[in-house]
Amino acid sequence: MENRMRKRMTVILNSKMNMRRFYVSAALLLTTLLAVAENNPYRSDVFWVTVPDHADWLYKTGEQANVEVQFYKYGIPGDSIAINFEIGGEMMPADTKGTVIMRKGKATIPVGTMKKPGFRDCRLTTTVDGKKYSHHVKVGFSPEKLRPYTTMPADFQQFWENEKAELAKFPLTYTKEHVKKYSTDQIDCYLIKLQVNQRGQSIYGYLFYPKKEGKYPVVLCPPGAGIKTIKEPLRHKYYAEQGCIRFEIEIHGLNPEMSEEEFKEISAAFNGRENGYLSNGLDSRDNYYMKRVYLACVRSIDLLTSLPEWDGKNVIVQGGSQGGALALVTAGLDQRVTACVANHPALSDMAGYKAGRAGGYPHFFRNTVDMDTPEKIRTMAYYDVVNFAQLIRADTYMTWGFNDDVCPPTTSYIVYNVLNCPKEALITPINEHWTSSDTEYGHLDKETSEIKAVEKEKPPKAEITVIISLFRHGLQNFYGSVLIETILICVSRA
Repeated sequence: MENRMRKRMTVILNSKMNMRRFYVSAALLLTTLLAVAENNPYRSDVFWVTVPDHADWLYKTGEQANVEVQFYKYGIPGDSIAINFEIGGEMMPADTKGTVIMRKGKATIPVGTMKKPGFRDCRLTTTVDGKKYSHHVKVGFSPEKLRPYTTMPADFQQFWENEKAELAKFPLTYTKEHVKKYSTDQIDCYLIKLQVNQRGQSIYGYLFYPKKEGKYPVVLCPPGAGIKTIKEPLRHKYYAEQGCIRFEIEIHGLNPEMSEEEFKEISAAFNGRENGYLSNGLDSRDNYYMKRVYLACVRSIDLLTSLPEWDGKNVIVQGGSQGGALALVTAGLDQRVTACVANHPALSDMAGYKAGRAGGYPHFFRNTVDMDTPEKIRTMAYYDVVNFAQLIRADTYMTWGFNDDVCPPTTSYIVYNVLNCPKEALITPINEHWTSSDTEYGHLDKETSEIKAVEKEKPPKAEITVIISLFRHGLQNFYGSVLIETILICVSRA
């Protein structure tokens, strides 16, 4: 079945149809995918189903939303089971509480409405046979009208132009060491140590090449949040196998060849609640930790575009969570980027809590103290994704889910809404903060020989295609294929 689905996806992508027809065809695959779905949560004795009375989980402000809740244990509908619910704005305290009784495994909960654009979160709990189970579902109200609380400082662009100019004064300096254990008969892997400033600070990354001689697109993949090693470097080897040069980086200057235990010790010492790197130096735009990180991404593009194997045209940035944020930041900072793929980006409208709604990861106003100062709010604006997003000119593809509490859909919508470039979005409402197995382990369906350096067609208008995914495991193959294939769409339209 998996091979049939992948062949079907290849046919769709090779047919030169526009993006609207592609997503319609993809939606038709949902029936096949659901046939192989497993319980949600995965391999749990219980199974929650939450069905908003609008199929796309979206309402206009002022409309009343209702959610049908179903609860099964061992596949048997629950009867006379009490379901407790708390409902409130996303990431906000509950304003409504109550209890409903399951009848033949079902009950309906009135979620209410919102006067302003945003999301309401219905949080559910029940106790069955002495064990407590929980679930939640979010529905949106006119989210296409969400706008950022964060505003762009008047000297935002000048500040970053000055920083890039300083970076450019420092020559490209790196070491390159072949890594045999991550090389195969098709690809070569190199450990790169890339110096990012005159103070000798560096980042590390694994650079994967196709062994076959040729000219290739380059892909920069920044990491998710945390101080950690580069996980399973070969999990994305399909990029190089299918004709891309891929640079997967860490951002702290820590050699990924260190042991996992060493990384844990460093993280425990230097990334706690009181001294995390995302709040390090937040009182000053010049001293904030992430300045070096953002500029390291630009220097990574310097490296990739200096490679003689680069095709001279295609520069792609792709990541999720913090990596999605850094992909968008890089696309905003560097006009050499031709395509950006961002999955539920962090660092987006971080001060949004001051507007009385959800703000972006790392949730400074929820998880840390003493954040609400003029100095910190000012610095956040210089590093907030929403301000970089407005500068992006590259084709941009975003994905996010509604049930994500790490990078809330409010902030993903806000980023998408301020983009002024050709853009597409794949929305999978049921998703929380996870990435599909196909994104992690799948392979590209199109051969490297099909990647052509042609003039990109611009879609006539931005459109959001909503794919309703009802089962996590069943949708993973589809979701990952779409994310990976969209990377190639921007460089293979012919």
